[in-house]
Amino acid sequence: MNTGKNLQVILPTLPGRDLTAYIASVNSIAVLTPAQERELANQYYYEDNVDAARQLVMAHLRFVVHMAKTYSGYGLPQADLIQEGNVGLMKAVKRFNPELGVRLVSFAVHWIKAEMHEYILRNWRIVKIATTKAQRKLFFNLRSSKKRLGWLNNAETQAVADDLGVDAKVVRQMEGRMSSYDTSFDAEPDSDDDAVYRAPAYYLEDQSSDIALNVEETEWEEITNSSLHLALEELDERSKDILSSRWLGDDKATLHELADKYGISAERIRQLEKNAMNKIKAQMEA
Repeated sequence: MNTGKNLQVILPTLPGRDLTAYIASVNSIAVLTPAQERELANQYYYEDNVDAARQLVMAHLRFVVHMAKTYSGYGLPQADLIQEGNVGLMKAVKRFNPELGVRLVSFAVHWIKAEMHEYILRNWRIVKIATTKAQRKLFFNLRSSKKRLGWLNNAETQAVADDLGVDAKVVRQMEGRMSSYDTSFDAEPDSDDDAVYRAPAYYLEDQSSDIALNVEETEWEEITNSSLHLALEELDERSKDILSSRWLGDDKATLHELADKYGISAERIRQLEKNAMNKIKAQMEA
């Protein structure tokens, strides 16, 4: 059985600028008979024959091209879809067991679609519209389920929901996401005055930010730090060192480490630490 050699080394020429030439090239590769396919699959699965795997990949590139055409409605480069599908095809060849009793093309469909779907979801919108498994399924099925360009009516929404096994509300939400579009947060550099002030940066309010509160918090932090510094200056050197070592340094010392340093017990260090903290608290509250 094959040991999972890296099939990247047998990746055929990827579609480049001349997509037409690439498609013509892969369509000229002979289709394998069932007997030929099984023989090559056996050679790779049982004998680690990488050349056999290469022939399996090459013979099925036309199928990847065909599947890529079915996703042309997403407005993404077909060459990129084909490239992602080729990755899925290689993954399928790597995992294909000739004893399954099915043709490679039937086995590879899942892997090819998975890579194309992932690419589409990564690139179709700047903001991801489908993150869970259920949302991904709904995203791809909803496009094919719509019979017209307009919004679904209530009956159509319910029919799609029943067919896909989801709530009608979820269908509406996904339809809204798919109908939205990306826009720049800031205005384009060459925008006129009217367009500039229509950019989201000029009218979206940050609800999480309160200027007055931010100023208040900054002032409180500065006052607290100043008070803490003054309170520390009132301590003796040993107490100051104990607090600094225990709480203010990056590498905090243990009670036993400080006990060894000063030649006293860990319990005495704990008492000194507590007394010093009480003095600082009283100083800051005064």
